[in-house]
Amino acid sequence: MAKKKKLTALFLVTALTLSLLLGGCGNGENAEGKVVIELVQYKPEAVDAFEALEEKFNAEHDDIELVIDSPNDAMTILKTRFIREDNPDIIGIGGDINYSNFLDAEMLMDISDFDGLADIKENYLETNKDLEYVPLDGVYAMPYMANAAGVLYNRDMFEEHGWTIPTTWEEFIDLCETIQAEGVQPLYFGFKDIWTCLAPWNAIAVDLCESDIAYQVNSGNATYAEAYREIAIKTKALLDYAQPTPVAYSYNDACTAFARNESAMYVIGNYAIPQIKSVNPDMNIGSFVFPASSNADENVLNSGNDLMFCIMEDCENKEAAYEVLRFLLEDENVQIYLDDQSAVPCKKGDFPIVYELEDMSEYINNGIVADYQDHHYPTEMAVDAMIQTYLLDDSDDALDTFLKRFDTEWIRYNRDIIAKVQKYQEKGE
Repeated sequence: MAKKKKLTALFLVTALTLSLLLGGCGNGENAEGKVVIELVQYKPEAVDAFEALEEKFNAEHDDIELVIDSPNDAMTILKTRFIREDNPDIIGIGGDINYSNFLDAEMLMDISDFDGLADIKENYLETNKDLEYVPLDGVYAMPYMANAAGVLYNRDMFEEHGWTIPTTWEEFIDLCETIQAEGVQPLYFGFKDIWTCLAPWNAIAVDLCESDIAYQVNSGNATYAEAYREIAIKTKALLDYAQPTPVAYSYNDACTAFARNESAMYVIGNYAIPQIKSVNPDMNIGSFVFPASSNADENVLNSGNDLMFCIMEDCENKEAAYEVLRFLLEDENVQIYLDDQSAVPCKKGDFPIVYELEDMSEYINNGIVADYQDHHYPTEMAVDAMIQTYLLDDSDDALDTFLKRFDTEWIRYNRDIIAKVQKYQEKGE
């Protein structure tokens, strides 16, 4: 009963009108006696890849039927199903606050005994440990694909003007000044879609604060006001090199402008590349790690688990679910997804790095990566809107107002988690 109340409290905000939108196959067998494994994944943009994988799996297996659902607004639908206790067997989600909440609600199976984990890059497994509100024994997700966020740049434009990739904050600002002086727009932003305000924020933060700052704050050993000051200052400094009124333009506007050579650079992740190339298929795009530090050796690639697979705790066919995970990890099947989405594989191996991310290869190959700060932010806190408000605030106390509000809102929306962390520490566990 306690667990049921916990889940209801966690997901009650979900619109119950969606409750009939997706009926699950449930655990069991189909009419032919095959074990049915249902996988619901949250990336509708990858539906073609998943349809190919589903067809391939079912052609190769006589005893298991894999059913993959790729609905729009998958997280809302999943939460509705969780309330109804109509869980799929496997969920494909990102490494963010939703994963943290599912862990806290004890909904995910410990897959420590899954043999495929030995093939996963250690840094992406460790990334998930930082998402645990308190340290847990076990492994609860198989990282599959990561993304890489930094600065997209126009290779042809850089070559034409003789611009070089910067490796420090000072070099980056000098580059922006040079580009501007040559009559080219250095940066373009789509801050009308407030989530895009997090792109430069996250890319800068990985160089300037600890990856576990959320746990430190929850422990009472740090404040965001102190940890985020330089990040906030440098994020706002980028506006000097952006188009006028970036909040008037959407994500699609920014992608289109960059595709049409209206700016030399675009601070965003690799996930924008398909959108950009839909406008300009022949665009010669590169991407470099955002150099937020004055020390080039401190540069870190902003990379998190964009897609990982979790088996639900109540899955009745664990071995069949493991077989699905093994199938997804086969090199040929990993490549199907890579070819479709230009992602970064979490599996060890000699997978080619996509052309657009070649300048990040040193970081990708050597695990010099850190997760997105916003993966720790509660959705209700609306940090993206807070950042947008701060960027628009020209008052003298804008910075202090923003930082003070961040700490205040963090406590407001994380009271239960803070109490859980501090209780854990008091026990000395």
